[in-house]
Amino acid sequence: MSSTPSASPASKTISERVLALAGLVQALAQVRRIADTGQANAAVLGTALDSVFRIDASSPAQVYGGVEALRPGLVLLRDYFVRETKDEQLPRLALAVMQLERRFVRDHDMAQRVQAGILAQSGAAERLGSGHPDVLAGLGGLYAETLSHLRPRVLVQGNPHYLGQASVVAEVRAVLLAAVRSAVLWRQLGGSLWDFLLRRRDMIAALNRYLD
Repeated sequence: MSSTPSASPASKTISERVLALAGLVQALAQVRRIADTGQANAAVLGTALDSVFRIDASSPAQVYGGVEALRPGLVLLRDYFVRETKDEQLPRLALAVMQLERRFVRDHDMAQRVQAGILAQSGAAERLGSGHPDVLAGLGGLYAETLSHLRPRVLVQGNPHYLGQASVVAEVRAVLLAAVRSAVLWRQLGGSLWDFLLRRRDMIAALNRYLD
């Protein structure tokens, strides 16, 4: 698999945006899985949660620990573009997170609170691992105290049995925080909803190069 799918600056920008989008949909697929089954894929969960703490990563790939860690998200994204998406709720959830991100970045006080909250959890994440229940509870609580108050709210559907458990709700919220982190990164790389209309072919080409 190619780690640098393009050489020109324009293509590189599209390729980097694709990585951020893959991080977004990969996190949201875990949100859907946790809400439905009460359990996450540990490796994929770790990729999402670790990205929350990599605020100063030198490249989009490093935010996620390398391109290979994003392979599930890259596959999901390609399936969407070629209209083979199996989970119809996933694109709607992604759009809701993108809308939430717009309101979040405009609220500077909230952005500072979230950054401070992430830094407060970083020590525990380093000692215990980002998927430790204490870290999940901390990140989930941070989301509940901040982003969950913005509109439109991100509504997650799933099994009421699991969504009635505090630990599952905290995990869902923690991964939603990771999804918002990816949405912020996508915007920072110049991404917009126009990409899906004007740059669809370029994004599919980048996805195919990553996945070949």
